[in-house]
Amino acid sequence: MIRPDELSPDAAPRPRLLLHCCCAPCSSATLEQLQALFDIDIYYYNPNIEPYAEFDKRASEEERFVAAYRPDGGVRVIRAPYDHEAFEAIAKGREEIPERGERCYLCYELRMRQTAVYAKAHGYDCFTTSLSISPHKNSAWINEIGQRLEAELGVTFVWSDFKKKDGYHRSILLSREYELYRQDWCGCVYSKRERERAVAARQAQSCDKTVNC
Repeated sequence: MIRPDELSPDAAPRPRLLLHCCCAPCSSATLEQLQALFDIDIYYYNPNIEPYAEFDKRASEEERFVAAYRPDGGVRVIRAPYDHEAFEAIAKGREEIPERGERCYLCYELRMRQTAVYAKAHGYDCFTTSLSISPHKNSAWINEIGQRLEAELGVTFVWSDFKKKDGYHRSILLSREYELYRQDWCGCVYSKRERERAVAARQAQSCDKTVNC
């Protein structure tokens, strides 16, 4: 495992990193943190997102952001095929588990495994994911999965907790600067339903406190 804070920007040659990204906002500050240390390509593999139109919208926004942020062409965005059946397979029987439970763990693993497999097949030195920049994602799980995949597949994992050092706040600022499409759910239908229920509950609570509601 590589820890980014142990690397020097002056090291040569720089390791080739395949960075799994779930969306442009999460990739923004992650890319900013890592670009001085690695030669990076972004891997957009997110079979959890539905419908396809949402998947395509987030992928297109990722491509637009990278083109604006790195107009030198120094970072490629690799858009993996839409493989929603793979997510449905791991979600089956776990549909009612709340967010941050077993279904989410398996979803992290699904996306990180495919990233590691692609990295190994295409000669990258290492892989990681932008998922940990979100305060809603469990960084301990992400690093556990990454180290296990490193041992299994023989491709080095880059330690990941990009929300640290104000990384999440920085992603918000970059999202504003580049006018990025931000979402309030991870992309899967279960996350969206849970988000909608939470919004409805808050609205109902607010309504109860309002005389004229």
